[in-house]
Amino acid sequence: MRRPLFHKLSLIFGPRPPWNWLFLCFVSVLALIVLLRSSSFTTFESVSFSIKSDIYTNYRRLKDQTASDYLELTSLSYGDGNLNEVRICGKEREHYVPCYNVSANLLAGFKDGEELDRHCELSNYQEDCLVRPPRDYKTPLSWPVGRDVIWNANVKITKDQFLSSGSMTKRLMLLEENQISFHSDDGLIHDGVKEYSHQVAEMIGLGSDSEFLQAGVRTVLDIGCGFGSFGAHLLSLKLMAVCMAAYELTGSQVQLSLERGLPAIIGNFISRKLPFPSLSYDMVHCAQCGILWDKKGNGMFLIEADRMLKPGGYFVLHGSLLSTKQGSMARPIEELTQKICWTLIAQQEETFIWQKTIDPQCYSSGKQGVIPPCREGHDDIQSYYQPLASCIGGTAMKCFISFGMEGIQIQQDEFYEDIESSRIALRNYWSLLTPLIFSDHPKRPGDEDPLPPYNMIRNVMDMNAKYGGLNAAFLEAGISVWVMNVVPIGTRNSLPLILDQGFAGVLHDWCEPFPTYPRTYDLVHANGLLSILTSEGCNMKNLLLEIDRILRPEGWVVLSDNLGLIEKARMIATQIRWEARVVDLENGSDQRLLVCQKPFVRK
Repeated sequence: MRRPLFHKLSLIFGPRPPWNWLFLCFVSVLALIVLLRSSSFTTFESVSFSIKSDIYTNYRRLKDQTASDYLELTSLSYGDGNLNEVRICGKEREHYVPCYNVSANLLAGFKDGEELDRHCELSNYQEDCLVRPPRDYKTPLSWPVGRDVIWNANVKITKDQFLSSGSMTKRLMLLEENQISFHSDDGLIHDGVKEYSHQVAEMIGLGSDSEFLQAGVRTVLDIGCGFGSFGAHLLSLKLMAVCMAAYELTGSQVQLSLERGLPAIIGNFISRKLPFPSLSYDMVHCAQCGILWDKKGNGMFLIEADRMLKPGGYFVLHGSLLSTKQGSMARPIEELTQKICWTLIAQQEETFIWQKTIDPQCYSSGKQGVIPPCREGHDDIQSYYQPLASCIGGTAMKCFISFGMEGIQIQQDEFYEDIESSRIALRNYWSLLTPLIFSDHPKRPGDEDPLPPYNMIRNVMDMNAKYGGLNAAFLEAGISVWVMNVVPIGTRNSLPLILDQGFAGVLHDWCEPFPTYPRTYDLVHANGLLSILTSEGCNMKNLLLEIDRILRPEGWVVLSDNLGLIEKARMIATQIRWEARVVDLENGSDQRLLVCQKPFVRK
């Protein structure tokens, strides 16, 4: 007598079940065994690989033993994380920058240009979705080729905008339909960028622009930088030139500069101070930057520029707005510069250069019309997007005359410890990243580390930079990157010391989005930041979504923190489709590394 189960099967399939049905049962059992086996691996050795048709990666998978190891570490791909994957944003958010919503700002009553300013308090930037790349987005070319040639589809600029640009720094031509070329060959001098740089050097008394460093000019804030050509030239001279320009829906100067691998950040001269401490830059440069320096009451734009300039620093203006028909300086600016103790040291045609005084007593000398210094305590260098001031800032700082570590309350051993620990950390990070990037030379157990891929990473962000140790380690290792050193507000403000080393840096509140465009950094690093945000009650998921927004496809994230926070971050990383691995530092502490790579997601 047949058993009931076989009797039911016979009714469906006949007395002999078909072979394809038996084969399907066999495959299902095997799949179940694989799933049960994969779930037994520990969290600390897990890598999330999202097996979906819409994810592409350009590097080839690891071979031999390395490939075998990683094929075992797939538990998260089949865990609960994928059930809650964050959705992909719509096409309208491909170039989305939070906190710059003009319509919302107008409705909130902002006017007189303030509607164009940054207002994070009004932006609904916490929507849980991943900003996707444009349909034709391509991985940027490696440095230094990527400095001179970018993919047109990667930036939001129309051909009409491109062709109509007539700024002094424009050195562009279309090679093909899908590329923009910025010529920088030594034999080619487009729009006089090199001659202009040489002219500025001569106007401040130097023989050539190669002497900028010797003259103490190491850091330059290039306001309204065009397409970054002047900054790119200064970088070739070993200066740190940071482009700063207003948010733009299309044809963004900041987006184009970052795509080229040049330091840049969104910032406005409208109603608030910029997120830099007092006495930050050796030179502030504006070439046809569109700012009416005498427009704001009592010269507040010039006062803000003065606040950021170091004593003896240079303010360079180039543009027809400064000149009358006779070539003389516009009188309002002349009067304002005298009120803030600047001296006009040179003028050639439409280029004017002032030098800031090195004597803080000038502001309290009682001279008629001189703008007075701010009251004691006003120079809090932690001020973050505070209203523009009508007094002279920075005069009470000890480093007004002498720079370096004086006036910055740190111990020297802390500074050098940060550099040494960063050297070790960078070697470890490179050891972890190299086998994945260098698919032609996979690392096997016992092998020496392959040579670092010097040209695969260019734009780096250190989200909790401390004293700039990671930046110093990159520089010492000879790796061709630049680092945006971010000092979180609420922590010890070491940004003056970072900038004094000739590095790029900015203050930022990581409970808010960062002022940059999507897909602008190759590597994001944060040591201890998760602990800081937790203590401030900020949302970790919002932070990781923001990192995903600013990270390029196939970009890297390295987070270091305590075990509990790293575990929480790992779970979120799987939801936003990152390939993630937790690494035990094996130093007896509960510190862990979370190493992630953002996939190339298309939809």
